[in-house]
Amino acid sequence: MSNQDPKAMAEELERLKAENEQLKAKRKGAGEIYFKVSAKGALSVYGLGRFPVTLYKEQWERLLAKLDELKAFIKDNESTLRTR
Repeated sequence: MSNQDPKAMAEELERLKAENEQLKAKRKGAGEIYFKVSAKGALSVYGLGRFPVTLYKEQWERLLAKLDELKAFIKDNESTLRTR
């Protein structure tokens, strides 16, 4: 690329910038929550932290059955729970 004139280099730079923006738009947004089925058949939730939260179907069902209790627990312990 050192043999190219400045105009060609600027055009290439603009092309690469546009390509980079397209690639960024394709990948999942930061903080966006999405789901996948693992190779072992578990359900993984991505976007909550650095690593996915992975549980099997029965575990998710047990957890979701306790949703009202979980919400009440969070409300009751709001003063000691941290947020990020």
